[in-house]
Order: sequence, then C-alpha cells, then structure tokens
Amino acid sequence: MNRRPLGDHDRRMTESMERPALARSTSAGGNRRAGWLVPAALIALSAVPVIAGSTRLGQLAGGGPITEDSVRYFATPAPVVAHIVSVTLFSVLGALQFAHGLRRRRPAWHRAAGRLVVPSGLVSAFSGLWMTLFYPPLQNDSALLVGLRLVFGTLMIVSLVLGFAAIRRRDVARHRAWMTRGYAIGMGAGTQLLTVGPWMALAGEPGPLPRALLMGAGWVINLAVAEWAVRGGPTLPVPSRRAR
Repeated sequence: MNRRPLGDHDRRMTESMERPALARSTSAGGNRRAGWLVPAALIALSAVPVIAGSTRLGQLAGGGPITEDSVRYFATPAPVVAHIVSVTLFSVLGALQFAHGLRRRRPAWHRAAGRLVVPSGLVSAFSGLWMTLFYPPLQNDSALLVGLRLVFGTLMIVSLVLGFAAIRRRDVARHRAWMTRGYAIGMGAGTQLLTVGPWMALAGEPGPLPRALLMGAGWVINLAVAEWAVRGGPTLPVPSRRAR
C-alpha cells in the first residue's frame, strides 16, 4: 500500500507531538544530573580527610614513621583505626543518602545503607570523644578546642539517635532533619580544611586560640547549612497545572 508523502501540515503535527516527549526526556536527564550535585560535593568535601585517614592506617600497619604527633596513635591504635574506618563509611554512604533520585528509585538500598550509616556515625563520634578525653593533647590543643570537640561530638550522637528514633516512628521529616544535622557535624573535618587552610597559607600554623576558633567555625558553618536545608533550602518554582 502506497503512503501519501507528509505535507507541511502533517510534519507540523508530528513535530508538535514529539516535542513534549523530547522535553520531558531532557528535563528528566537534567534533574537526574542535578540530583547528584549534592552527593558529589559532599564526597569531594570528605575526600581529603578520608585520604589522610587511609594514609594514617598505612602508617600504623607499616610501623611508622613515628612522629611527636603520631606516637599516641601507635601506643593505642584501636580507637584511631575504628575512627578512620567508621568516618570513611559514614562520609561516603551518608553522602549517597542525599541522592534524591537514588533514594526514590531504590528505597531498599536507602534503608540498607542507613543501617550502616547510623552505626558508623555513632562509632565515629564515640571514638572521637574517647580520643579527645584519653589521648595526650597536642601542643596547640587548647581547653577551648577540647570543649568544642566534646560538645559537637555529643551533639552528633544525639542527632543520630533522634534520627533513628524518628524513622522507627515512621516520622520521615524528623528523621531527615536529625540525620542531616548529624551528618553535618560528622563532616566537620572537611570544612575545617577550608577554615584552617587559608590561615596556614597566609600566616603559618595557628596558635591554640585561633586554631580552636577556626575549627569551631567549621562545625558551625556545617550546622548552619544543615539548618538552612532542613528548613526549606532554596525555593523551587511550583509547576502550573498545565505543566504538570
């Protein structure tokens, strides 16, 4: 059977039918890419602490070199090993929990990863508190810095416990809010590189008080961003009924 060649009117009709499908496909691809921006940024933020921790594990396994700063780790390695391993799991798996598309498409994966995120975060916080209390302090570790570590370590534990309790009650909103706060505190080491690094580049090693304030600023910045995200973050345009 011979087909009639498409006229101008037919071509316009075909293009008008194909255009919405193409727009939807393009929009979906853009949304998927945008949904990975936050996890990618969080993984990048944690990259340097994770690499430094891996280097420390290699030194402990290889027996050196032993320096004035690291001799305490070689004397009692278990807490720092637990801290490094748990922080690595918490940083990477926690970042992937912020991938909205992955969480929506694979809820079983989200739940399974969450069962690792909470324990690893708790081990990270408790081991950090242990090291703060029982490892000999470094030369620039002031009482203020010790106090800040104890406060924020405790806040991280409280946030993770409240987040876990909320999801047990099926309170998803509170679960996300408390887990976001706990993750923000746990990521303090990454942001502290951004607060302490410029000072070291311009003025050298900071003294006890500036060091405590700069490291405290890292936790405060993270918690401020977390609260902004919890309370709504950027305002997204609401599509009209026709667009929906």
